[in-house]
Amino acid sequence: MTTGVETFEFQVEARQLLQLMIHSIYSNKDVFLRELISNASDALDRLRLESLRDESLQADTSDLHIAIEIDQESRTLTVRDNGIGMSHEGVVELIGTIANSGTAKFLKELRESKDAAASADLIGQFGVGFYSSFMVADEVTMETRHAGESQGTRWVSSGEGTYTIEPIDDAPQGTSVTLKLKPEDTEDHLYDYASPWKIREIVKQHSDFITWPIRMAPAQAPATTDEAEKAEEGEEKAPELETVNSMKALWARPKDEVTDEEYHEFYKHISHDWVDPLETIRMQAEGTFEYQSLLFIPARAPQDLYMQDRKRGVQLYVKRVFIMDDCEALMPEYLRFVKGVVDAADLSLNVSRETLQQDRQIQLMRRRLVKKVLSTVKDIMSSDAERYATFWKEFGRVLKEGLLSDLENREAILEVCSFASTHDAEQPTTLRGYVERMKDGQEHIYYMTGESRSIVESSPHMEAFRDKGFEVLLLTDPIDELWVDAVPEFDGKQLRSIAKGQVDLDSKDEKDEEAEAEREQRQKDFAELLSWMTSTLSEQVKEVRLSSRLTTSPACIVGDTFDVTPALENIYRSMGQNLPQIKRILELNPNHPLVSGLRKAHAERKDDSDLGETAELLYSMALLAEGGELSDPSRFIKLVAERVQQTL
Repeated sequence: MTTGVETFEFQVEARQLLQLMIHSIYSNKDVFLRELISNASDALDRLRLESLRDESLQADTSDLHIAIEIDQESRTLTVRDNGIGMSHEGVVELIGTIANSGTAKFLKELRESKDAAASADLIGQFGVGFYSSFMVADEVTMETRHAGESQGTRWVSSGEGTYTIEPIDDAPQGTSVTLKLKPEDTEDHLYDYASPWKIREIVKQHSDFITWPIRMAPAQAPATTDEAEKAEEGEEKAPELETVNSMKALWARPKDEVTDEEYHEFYKHISHDWVDPLETIRMQAEGTFEYQSLLFIPARAPQDLYMQDRKRGVQLYVKRVFIMDDCEALMPEYLRFVKGVVDAADLSLNVSRETLQQDRQIQLMRRRLVKKVLSTVKDIMSSDAERYATFWKEFGRVLKEGLLSDLENREAILEVCSFASTHDAEQPTTLRGYVERMKDGQEHIYYMTGESRSIVESSPHMEAFRDKGFEVLLLTDPIDELWVDAVPEFDGKQLRSIAKGQVDLDSKDEKDEEAEAEREQRQKDFAELLSWMTSTLSEQVKEVRLSSRLTTSPACIVGDTFDVTPALENIYRSMGQNLPQIKRILELNPNHPLVSGLRKAHAERKDDSDLGETAELLYSMALLAEGGELSDPSRFIKLVAERVQQTL
C-alpha cells in the first residue's frame, strides 16, 4: 500500500466529460444529489447481500443508513453511507476513469448535439453520475473504506484534470463524499445547496422511495434560554438525526397512492437514466406463490445494449430485502432492456444465481413477466402510434432475437413486430396489416432480406412483384437473416423469400391452357441454351433456368428454397464456421433482348469462345445487381472493356 499522496491525471475522455459537467449542460443541477444517494443505496445493498453470503466478513450491518451533513459556515455538503465501501485498488480503477467502451462514441454524440437537453440525456446512459458533483462543487473529497479492511482511501479533485489519492487510517466503513459548494447562482439554476430546506426538498422529490433511511439533522427551531445557556457552557448536546425519506417501496404501495413522477424518479434511480421511461408496468400475483413487480420500458436504448458485457436491468428482492441486481433468470436476453424490480414472498434470502435458473417459481414468474411485457407493447402499438414507433426504433432489433429463442411467445412477438414494406415508403407495417392487405388468391407473405432498403428495392427479384402489385417486406436488420428461416408462418400464411425457390404469381384465371402451352414451348426453345450455360458456369452455379420473376433485367441469382443466403453465409463465416461452398441458381429473362440474342447466337455458332465469356458476364451482372461481390473483379472489367471496344 502506498503511504504518501499520489497525483494522477484523468483519462482524456474523463477530463472532457468533467469539463462538460462543470460548464453546465444540465438545466437541473439538483440531480447530483439523487446520483450520490443512489450510489450510497447501492453500496448498502451490496454490503447487506455480501454479509449474507460471507459470514466471515467483518462488517457492521446493525444500522445501515445514509446520512447527509451540511456545514453552512464552510459551505460543504457531505453524503455518507456505511455500506460496502471501496478498496484502494477500486478507487484507482473506477474513480478518475470511465471504464466504458462507449465513452468515445458518447462524447462524439455529445459534442455534435445542438440541444442542451438532449446532451444531458446522453450523459445518463454512461453511468457517470458521480461526476455530476462537479456541477455544484469546486472540490470533491471522497473517503472510503471497504468492509473488512483496516485502511481507507481519500480521493480529492477539483475536476481540473488531476486528482490525488492517499491512504488514511481513520476512515469509517463505507463511503463519504464531501462537496465544497460553489456560490449560489440562481440564473444558472445553481441553488444554495448548503440550505437544509433545499436538500430536504431534493430528497423528498428524487429519493423518497429509497429503502434505506436517509438521515439529516432536524430543522432548527429557535434556541430556548436553557439551551442557549448550555451551549455557552459547552454542554450542548448534538441533535439526533431524523429520517427524511418515507422508505416505502413503490411496488408495495397501492397504485392510486403513487404518482407518475414518483415512478419516474424510481426508474431513474435503478437505471441511472436521466429521462422518463416510455412505459411503467405493475404486476401483483397472489395465491400459492406471491410476488410484486414494477417494471419499466425505457424511452431509449442504453449504449451497452449490444455489448458482450451488457447487463439486464431487473433487480430481485425477497420480502423487501434486496437480493441481487441484474437477475438474468427473471427476464430473457431479448428483453434485456426492461428495467425494474421483482419482489418475491417465498424465496430464500441466500438464493444463488445458479439456484434461480432451476427454481420452478422463478420460471413461473419469468413466464408471466414476459407475457405482461409483450402484452404491454401490444397495447402501446394499438393505442399510441408515436410511442410505439419510439419503442420499435430503440428496441425492435433486439426484440426480434426472441423469434429465435422464445418459441412459446413467438406469435406474441410477431404480433408486435413491424417492418419496412413496399406498401409505404415511410411507414412500416405489421404482419397483421400485411395479411389484411393481401391480394385475392395470394397465399404467402413475401419478403426479401438485404443490407438496405434501396438495395432491396432496386433488386431484380422485385420486378415481377412490383409489376403485379404484390407487397414485399423489406428486411434489412442482420437479425432478419436468422429469424426468417426459423419462423415458417404467421396467421396460417407462409413467409416466402422472393430470392429463393420458384415464383409463380399468376392467378388461377391466368393459368389457362394457352398460357401453359406457351410456357412449355418457351422451355423447349431455351432448353439447349440452359443446358449449355449450366455446364459453362458449373463452377459458379448449380443450375441455369428460365425466370418468372423478371420483367426488365436480363438475369438474377436465386437460392433453393432451403439454401442459406449469402448474407447469412457471411455471418456464419465471420463467426468462424466453415461452410461448404453454396452454389445458387441463375435465372434468365427469356423476354430480354440479351438473353434471346444469346440463345440465337448459341444456336448458330456453338463453338464460339466469345459466347462463354458472354455467359460469364451475364452471371457477373446478376451477382452485382443483388449487391454481391465478384471473385475476380479485374477479369470482369477486362471483359466489359473488350465488349465496349467492339461496339466502337
